[in-house]
Amino acid sequence: MDLSKIKTLIDFVGRSNITELSVTEKDVTVRIFRTSPGQEAAAEPEQEAGSTTNLARDAGAGTPSRPEKIYAVKAPVFGVLHRTPAPGEPPFVAIGDEVEEGQTLFIIEAMKVFNTIAAPRSGRITHLTEIDDGEVETGDLLAEIG
Repeated sequence: MDLSKIKTLIDFVGRSNITELSVTEKDVTVRIFRTSPGQEAAAEPEQEAGSTTNLARDAGAGTPSRPEKIYAVKAPVFGVLHRTPAPGEPPFVAIGDEVEEGQTLFIIEAMKVFNTIAAPRSGRITHLTEIDDGEVETGDLLAEIG
């Protein structure tokens, strides 16, 4: 499947109400996902606390504070996760960084297409995956924003 067809499919998904499209042509499958800024799949509150480190909770131990919602940033597609814009450059974000809604957090490379993963909301990075230049599955936890 050539790049112009893929771009046409991406434009189609962007203009329509569908959230996922899968097209197969000559043993090549292209899967396109779309999430809106307020959609739960892109930014759902994380309920499990066992496997992640909450920097905001650790830093605030001893001082009373209001409970913050932790939002999970999950992989929308299967592919190779890149935490840096290019080899040898610093990562997009680190634990403790303040991020703005829409700021780039990662890039996932899927079938030679680079998908930018942006922050679904403003806040502080409290957890980051240790995967860099490795494969992630759809739905894998990449980061948490508190």
